[in-house]
Amino acid sequence: MALEDALGGSVVLTKLDKAIGWARKYSLFMYPFVTACCGMEYMATAASHYDIDRFGAGLPRFSPRQADVLFVVGTISHKQAPILKRVYEQMCEPKWVVAFGGCTCSGGPYDNYATVQGIDTIIPVDVYTPGCPPRPESVLDGIMRLQDKIQNQKQEI
Repeated sequence: MALEDALGGSVVLTKLDKAIGWARKYSLFMYPFVTACCGMEYMATAASHYDIDRFGAGLPRFSPRQADVLFVVGTISHKQAPILKRVYEQMCEPKWVVAFGGCTCSGGPYDNYATVQGIDTIIPVDVYTPGCPPRPESVLDGIMRLQDKIQNQKQEI
């Protein structure tokens, strides 16, 4: 008697790491930390024309304890840096960070004492989405790059 006959249908064999990675890839719970003009492009990406929901990331969470992806959108000042770090620390593991826009990635045109020159000096960043502001297509590309990273990493249970 074959294994397929004993179970009464088709059988899927895979590694647990791959199955968990696939499930996490399509269930992104994003926390938007929006501080500046890039927020409009973030909202445009979530609208019906680009439909971020098809990537499993349609419903933003507004509590860091319910989110696993931190979207840092816009300019971060040194006064906001401790708040951003606290939000990051409140998120449960596993957690990922997306730097959205030129100001978030590198400080943008603001080379002064008040602006953080890249949030990677405060928290670790997984995906950079550059642009001023980044087009929704590049945001979707960043989400796909994050999904590839999530699926291919070693899954902690």
